[in-house]
Amino acid sequence: MCGIIGITGQRQVAPLIISGLKHLEYRGYDSAGIATVSGKKIHRARAQGKLINLEKQLTTHPLPGVIGIGHTRWATHGVPNEINAHPHATTKVAVVHNGIIENFKELRDEMTAHGYELHSQTDTEVVPVLTTYYMDQGFSPQDAVAETVKRLHGAYALAFVFAEHPDLLIGVRNGPPLAIGYGDDEMLLGSDALALSHLTSRIAYLEDGDIAELTPSSAVVRNGSGEKVTRVITQSDYNGSSTAKGNYRHFMQKEIHEQPGVVGETIKLYCNPATFEVNLDLPFKLSTFSRVQIVACGTSYYAAQIAKYWLEGIAGIATDVDIASEFRYRSPVLDPKGLTIVISQSGETADTLAAMRYAKAKQKVMAIVNVAESTIAREAGAVLQTYAGPEIGVASTKAFTTQLAILACLTLAFAEARKTIDTKQREHLCHLLLEAPAHMTEILKLDAHLHALAANLMHATDMLYIGRGTAYALAMEGALKMKEISYIHAEAYAAGELKHGPIALIDEDMPVIVLAPSDALFDKTASNLQETAARGGKIILISDKKGLGAIGDMAVATITMPDSDPFVAPLLYALPVQMLAYHVAVLKGTDVDQPRNLAKSVTVE
Repeated sequence: MCGIIGITGQRQVAPLIISGLKHLEYRGYDSAGIATVSGKKIHRARAQGKLINLEKQLTTHPLPGVIGIGHTRWATHGVPNEINAHPHATTKVAVVHNGIIENFKELRDEMTAHGYELHSQTDTEVVPVLTTYYMDQGFSPQDAVAETVKRLHGAYALAFVFAEHPDLLIGVRNGPPLAIGYGDDEMLLGSDALALSHLTSRIAYLEDGDIAELTPSSAVVRNGSGEKVTRVITQSDYNGSSTAKGNYRHFMQKEIHEQPGVVGETIKLYCNPATFEVNLDLPFKLSTFSRVQIVACGTSYYAAQIAKYWLEGIAGIATDVDIASEFRYRSPVLDPKGLTIVISQSGETADTLAAMRYAKAKQKVMAIVNVAESTIAREAGAVLQTYAGPEIGVASTKAFTTQLAILACLTLAFAEARKTIDTKQREHLCHLLLEAPAHMTEILKLDAHLHALAANLMHATDMLYIGRGTAYALAMEGALKMKEISYIHAEAYAAGELKHGPIALIDEDMPVIVLAPSDALFDKTASNLQETAARGGKIILISDKKGLGAIGDMAVATITMPDSDPFVAPLLYALPVQMLAYHVAVLKGTDVDQPRNLAKSVTVE
């Protein structure tokens, strides 16, 4: 979603803000802009498209000032053009905004009636105009912002600068995240620690309702009641090297290749490689729960679907999985003895956060997140962190497999607590998990083969992905990856569902990606493959040597996977579908790291 950065200090801020906005590109955006204050005037530069367009403007028309705000916009209200780009401003105040102002039409009509002009199609522009209205009534900037915020309905993070107050930066949080950065003789605001990582590692996260007043030497935070409060300053682990591509062409490619390392580190933190014991350090006993509810969005939802197979098949506990945006609106009945697990890479996903808050009032809640300082992590009753590091590519790769790693460890802990496996079985499965990163390294060596295969798929207009059991969930994830970054229409089906309708789509032009590890469901998948081959489908078969030996002759292409236990197969089979989508997208020339219309962190509904 949109990204925010603000700085008040002693240095010229425009170049620093540009650097911060580059760190926020991973969130997805379609325009960008900067506002600075100098000579009691607000100076602005805005541009449609990538940051390079904004940088070109600043090269010919640099913005002066030691205070400023910057923004990367992902369009919600109003088309992505320069007029709708942030910051929005009057002669007195400039504002950047992440979120949605739900009552903007009402406020816009009111301001127009008072004689104020608004020029954009956005919901944001009403904020600086309303603030200006209060300042025109004699309110101080601080009081004008407080009055403005009282009138706003919706979810928003806001940053303000003022023409006649060249050292005052104000931030407001109500929903989307906003952090204060403590620098040397300067104070900062950012959507996350990553935005500020080039300037400071000392971060404090605002809470909902907070208003922060920053000068180069001070930070005063007031809560929704107007009381001064203290927000804990933490040390961020982000650094410049974690957000560099290195020798890789794209962040997504880098993050695919980082998976053996980050998955290995995540597993070792929860599954002791010396004793094969699983230790999650939770504040409750897993044996007390009667049922599990998992809630997530997008790729995290597919990780949850795999966990359902594990938890029911290995731990013997009934498990439901819901898309967060559906869960919170169907008034779900939650057993007080149940456990809700929410999964989110960013820890800021609006629908998942709302679902967690709903569940938290009714039962225990656990969060699986990649960002320890995120809102979901701070509000959950228990947290299991994935140690994927910053994931810059919009299409999730290493966050997905580290989520699977934790869910596998959680399954073993549940199974042991419920006595559905004994110590020997737990040690065996833990050992298999610890071996998975080595197998992932072997799969990455298939890169050239997958690149060659992608050349035969890049001109497809439609694709089908099929699988059974956990491979069905991976088929859904594979189809999502292909759609996200190559813009090829791809759909996934449980292999047994082909004959119930989708088989009508199959002809000699239809690629069918089949995930078929040698497990208990292999023979069933093989029969579905025969149905597909009989209708001329172009089968790309992903299986191990045994599987390829049995049915590989029906495929036009094969991808040979290492032999693996069904328990760890999802961790391994995730890689080829990621790599295949990546290479197709590269060959098609799409923007792999920042695909159109998508945002990394969806912080509004």
